[in-house]
Amino acid sequence: MRALCVLLLAGPVWADPVSVPSGQEISFYDVVEDADAHEGGLWRYRFLTPGISRDGGTVPVETALADIEALCGTFVVADLGRFDVAPDRVVITFMDRPVVFGQATPEATQFFEAFLIEDGKCIWEGF
Repeated sequence: MRALCVLLLAGPVWADPVSVPSGQEISFYDVVEDADAHEGGLWRYRFLTPGISRDGGTVPVETALADIEALCGTFVVADLGRFDVAPDRVVITFMDRPVVFGQATPEATQFFEAFLIEDGKCIWEGF
């Protein structure tokens, strides 16, 4: 089993709103880093996005996925620029409520997308 750690990069979790093309309400939640991320591993950027909820949400999956791609090219790339070493890959997660990483939460709505990071650009990998 790989060791994981959580990096809190923006003060208190879900404190900072993030701007996306659709204008939906999004807040940065946290980053979960694989133990080997400094050797080309994976970081997971997680965002609270209540509008994607399957129970009363108003943001369709296509809109959410376009916002995920936009966030990779803006928020994630800028954040990675703060570090001397960065992962080769990131996964961006939208979740309609706080979810403990790795814990099954069937009532939560979550969307995920994976990206390679090359030359400061996000390249969609897809799941």
